[in-house]
Amino acid sequence: MEYFTDALKQYATFTGRATRQQYWMYVLFYLIFYVVAVVIDAVLGTMFVTTIYALALLVPSIAIAARRLHDTGRTGWWQLISLIPLIGAIVLLVFLVQDSDAANDYGPNPKAPA
Repeated sequence: MEYFTDALKQYATFTGRATRQQYWMYVLFYLIFYVVAVVIDAVLGTMFVTTIYALALLVPSIAIAARRLHDTGRTGWWQLISLIPLIGAIVLLVFLVQDSDAANDYGPNPKAPA
């Protein structure tokens, strides 16, 4: 849960780096809360809660994905590759699961000992 709240604290921070664990824990909690929102909407018979939730977390989701891509040595603009049907999503997924061990143009390695 700490990773999710840390990502929300950096709401629109597109600079820096995010480790694989930070990114994927954010995605996990995002999906858990999204399912809860869908269930609430199903009970209420609306799509209001899900829509508000998705819109509220759109910018933090893009920001943490950009920081994750920075960790792999890529610019955050690589997220646009997901607009290419099927192939783009697969390529973006491969980029997001890769790890970076060294410092790069986006900052020092966040996993390196202090």
